[in-house]
Amino acid sequence: MTRIEQPTVAGRSHDWGRPRSKTVTWSDPAITAAAAPSMSGIDFLRAIRDGDLPPPPIAALFGMRMRDIELGRVAFEYEPDESVYNPIGMVHGGVVCALADTVVGCAVHTTLDPGVGYTSIDLQIGYLRSLSATSGPILATGLVTKPGRRVAFARAEITDGTGRLVATATGTCLIIDGREG
Repeated sequence: MTRIEQPTVAGRSHDWGRPRSKTVTWSDPAITAAAAPSMSGIDFLRAIRDGDLPPPPIAALFGMRMRDIELGRVAFEYEPDESVYNPIGMVHGGVVCALADTVVGCAVHTTLDPGVGYTSIDLQIGYLRSLSATSGPILATGLVTKPGRRVAFARAEITDGTGRLVATATGTCLIIDGREG
């Protein structure tokens, strides 16, 4: 018989039920990063989606999957589970924020030439409703609102499994042209 160790807090043992676990496995992110400079942003993201390049570790950690990719627009799916709950039993807002930041950045990335990258400057998010493990597959969509040579702007919409709007966000990305020396 396997003995299950119960959590100990402040020297006291508690019977909180059977502990749950989640295993995360990912590939070397350097492989993906090394391929980025030689590909346009949209081709790079398609290579990840199609399995020609390994996805970034954050995608494995959260279980994000690219669903749609086109010029200036991306959509990712995410299935929440209890491992991302906050203390009141809802999906932590930081997870929704990470989804928003991901689709804002990836939407911008679809507009970039080979050798050009980006980094987030800012992200403003508004939460409209909570999520739980029963919210169904979450759809995060990013759309470029103004591409640029130095700065690009995009927005995100996050919906739950029934299509209800969960959060909206706007973000700004700094464009980094690695070809400039």
